[in-house]
Amino acid sequence: MEQAEIGLIGLGVMGSNLALNIAEKGNRIAVFNRSPEATRNFHAEAGALQDRIVPCETLEAFVAAIRPPRPIIIMIKAGEPVDQQMELLKPYLSAGDIMIDAGNANFHDTIRRFDNLKDSGLTFIGMGVSGGEEGARHGPSIMVGGTEESWKRVETVLTSISARFNGEPCVAWLGENGAGHFVKTIHNGIEYADMQMIAEIYGILRDGLRMDAAEIGEVFGRWNGGRLNSYLTEITEKVLKATDPVSGKPMVDMIVDAAGQKGTGKWSVIEAQNLGVAATAIEAAVAGRILSSQKAEREAAETIFGLPTPVELPTDKAAFIDDLESALLAAKIGAYAQGFAVMAAASAHYNWNLPMPTIARIWRAGCIIRSQFLDEITSAFTADPQAANLIVTPAFSQMVKDADGALRRVVSHAALSGLPVPALSSALAYFDAYRRGRGTANLIQAQRDFFGAHGFDRIDGVDQHHGPWGS
Repeated sequence: MEQAEIGLIGLGVMGSNLALNIAEKGNRIAVFNRSPEATRNFHAEAGALQDRIVPCETLEAFVAAIRPPRPIIIMIKAGEPVDQQMELLKPYLSAGDIMIDAGNANFHDTIRRFDNLKDSGLTFIGMGVSGGEEGARHGPSIMVGGTEESWKRVETVLTSISARFNGEPCVAWLGENGAGHFVKTIHNGIEYADMQMIAEIYGILRDGLRMDAAEIGEVFGRWNGGRLNSYLTEITEKVLKATDPVSGKPMVDMIVDAAGQKGTGKWSVIEAQNLGVAATAIEAAVAGRILSSQKAEREAAETIFGLPTPVELPTDKAAFIDDLESALLAAKIGAYAQGFAVMAAASAHYNWNLPMPTIARIWRAGCIIRSQFLDEITSAFTADPQAANLIVTPAFSQMVKDADGALRRVVSHAALSGLPVPALSSALAYFDAYRRGRGTANLIQAQRDFFGAHGFDRIDGVDQHHGPWGS
């Protein structure tokens, strides 16, 4: 029997969809699940793709079914289960075989796994996959970290299954060990910020302008035809226009306002802080989800404080909605700028040499944060790969200048109305702090020196690093 080109372990929703995608693109794939019944059911339901799928009920048969050197995708719950699965696989593997973690792994785990296999003859790929269930089935954005040799073994298969943007595959090798999973982590951090900002704009339209869900959906639909064209804007329109089949009310109005999270946003914030990079929009988004989960506390606080008296509605509603569009654009630029700044710092710290134009390029289709201006980000970093920050590149600096006034008006209106906009506010504060050559940290340095003798540098360069606080 012809051997499979690649193998996959874990036939949950994501694993099944990815396996079907691989088979549909003309690749022979071996599959294994810890439940043999699940493996049999998957193969039985694969329809016309059955001939390209080799169902295996033991690990020994599974490994034997794959052409050496064997690339094996592990698509199971992240963390310890991956380590356990790797240990179970090892006795059946040979030199050159590649274990591939395609889940949302912590990149520190990926680096550890990669390093642990260095002298074993085996190797490891940490592979970020974005696009959800639909992307896995029909074309995700794929971020690969591992040796270049292992990448070349899987390049043909992964290129065949990835999303396409104007014919270009949205997959790339980004560097050694944890590079792929780190980039996926920051992708998710930007996703958190983008979703939070959209939700804040929704809140202003709902609670500030008193528009219903369908009306707000119309607004997002119009925006999706312009500068804010993106997957998240597109699905926001669809979500807001959907009707609950039980109550007949807008579906979004029937959903408890407590958002979940699986950890990647938090990891983004932790790594940004460890690397000394301000990622305030992502931080605000993570904090927003945490506050959302404290619903009982929020309801109790509302009974104590009440809600602020709303300010008068804008006299020109259409103009204010235009301001909201510009404000969301500016804030999104801030979130992307922060994400790319974190990746640049990590690239230097871990010696990855992350290719910023390539990262923007492979995010243009297939992934959750795909948007119109990722093409512009690609161009900006292609023109200047070493740009200090996205917002100082010519195209984006002009966008920020054009939208600056709108963002200020929106944040001001929200503050006066008592409407929470932590991510929009943080984006504005980030712009203001980043562009101010003379800030206020001189006072902080004086305070630190006063109570802890930490010292400071002087603007005149004089070699005197402590103040006269005791005199």
